[in-house]
Amino acid sequence: MIVAVTGLSREARLIAGPNILPVVGGGHAPLLERRLKDALAKGGRRVLSIGICGALSPQLRVGDAILASEVIAGQECFATHGSWTRELSARLPDAVVAPLAGTDAMSTDRGSKARLRAATRASAVDMESHIAARVARVHGVPFAALRVVSDAAHRTLPPAAHVALHPSGRIDMAAVLRSLLRAPLQIPALIRTAWEAEIAFATLLRCRSVLDGGFAGADLGQFALDVG
Repeated sequence: MIVAVTGLSREARLIAGPNILPVVGGGHAPLLERRLKDALAKGGRRVLSIGICGALSPQLRVGDAILASEVIAGQECFATHGSWTRELSARLPDAVVAPLAGTDAMSTDRGSKARLRAATRASAVDMESHIAARVARVHGVPFAALRVVSDAAHRTLPPAAHVALHPSGRIDMAAVLRSLLRAPLQIPALIRTAWEAEIAFATLLRCRSVLDGGFAGADLGQFALDVG
């Protein structure tokens, strides 16, 4: 069984299937870690971080898919499972293989993205992959990450996007509405953010269709011997 680590409940619904157990982080790192450990205790044998992300590289566009070669979080660096990542890359030849950065908080403005890019040399960032990689390493199971860009490196997200994510993984509409009441001029930027997210979800759905039936295609016996 693959444990699929997501940030949003929408991602979890999209990725759920036979032998795939979604775990939702909702932007809450300690909660995600507990949920992931519970999923592995229930029989999870591999960990896949999957969902949307923010670009750090100016070359990436909204809707581009990324397969992580490694995940960098502060002083930690987690290599993804080599043969599993190559298998996913063969099935998704348009996906970019590149480092991902992991943070516990959203990187929402172009300045913070540029600083994170300089510090990590990563091409994109999300809030789940580093936690998934850390737990997978501790439990000795293979780890991979597939992410799709929802906001470009030059894009600064509106304030409502900062408060939109509930720990359940759902969108906190009450928090979004409160933010809009305080700053209604952000509405056009929020609409654009939502539109770009839809582009990313469309790519994620296509990736899911390509991978359907192939998530567990590689030999688990090989993974048991090679978890690096």
